[in-house]
Amino acid sequence: MGDSTSPLSTYQAKRDFGETPEPAGAVEPSGGALRFVVQEHHATALHWDLRLERGGVLVSWALPKGVPPDPRTNHLAVHTEDHPMQYLDFQGSIPAGNYGAGTMSVWDTGTYEPEKWGDREVIVVLHGERVDGRYVLFQTRGNQWMIHRMDPPADPDRQVWPGWTAFPPMTAATGSSLPVDGYGVEFAWGGQRVLTFVSGGRLQLHPVQLHPVDDPPAAEGGELVGRFRELRALGEALGVTEVVLDGEIIVLGEGGQPSRPRLSERLGARSDTTSRRLSERYPATLMVSDLLWLDGHPTMALPYEQRRRLLSGLSLSGPAWQVPTSYPGSDGPALLAAAGQQGLPGVVAKRLDSPYRPQDDASAWIFVPA
Repeated sequence: MGDSTSPLSTYQAKRDFGETPEPAGAVEPSGGALRFVVQEHHATALHWDLRLERGGVLVSWALPKGVPPDPRTNHLAVHTEDHPMQYLDFQGSIPAGNYGAGTMSVWDTGTYEPEKWGDREVIVVLHGERVDGRYVLFQTRGNQWMIHRMDPPADPDRQVWPGWTAFPPMTAATGSSLPVDGYGVEFAWGGQRVLTFVSGGRLQLHPVQLHPVDDPPAAEGGELVGRFRELRALGEALGVTEVVLDGEIIVLGEGGQPSRPRLSERLGARSDTTSRRLSERYPATLMVSDLLWLDGHPTMALPYEQRRRLLSGLSLSGPAWQVPTSYPGSDGPALLAAAGQQGLPGVVAKRLDSPYRPQDDASAWIFVPA
């Protein structure tokens, strides 16, 4: 479709405009301030598309992890075909079977100033609601580029994720009775405890041994993501929000209670084919109980009560993950009885003012078996 010499010829050749709602478009002369858009694209893999107005079209890069908020971390930018100007406000669902199939929404938009525009390096100052600052895009090879923030972080206190060693898991002491005043109480699920790191829509799992109950054998983190593939969608749900979560993976049995044999079978899968088959037969759920990191800020020093409020603010409710309720301490006896009736290991009482740190205070978290 269209003139093969047009800067939009590649864009138009890849699309059937009788099938896709995307604009066919045409080269349009620029007028006024130059505009940009960043679109969140839930295609085969979640990514963000940066498009800069230039020469009557939108010069485009796909960013698998989004626009970097910090100059200490560069992100990959894959140079793609020019898009028409009408794409500045395009949002919608591209049907399956079409190029770029998936949903697309406008993540940020605004104006920009070009400081340099070369064949291998582009420097721009973006003025958007979510992205504001000076960025450079530079080619490494072929269509592979990188994007780097040249300004200091918009959040001056933002830190770079320090790795798993910065998050030693907190454990519970075993007790025979439940404290009431100043505590929250949660079910202990008897699943595979994991720390979950999400950044740029991608998910990593780090296995942790459970506190007072016998564990199924833990797999390595990379293996866990493959074995519990349904949890990957949590990364897409969080998008650019960066978090470390504490929780347990459970698999329900026929009676609706967590099944340790089914969980062990999921953990023991040794091939992608087996993992895929078991994920359909015995779907897993991540029960999220704590928040240890949020958008470049460690939260472990905050009181448990405050961490739970921040966790609730993330609205984590999906097909394979949820944040179970933390009940007031006065409800503890009823919860403990319910745990016994449902075949759960017991409950954990967590002191509302307790920070998250390796166990050095036996009264901070207390596990009471059912």
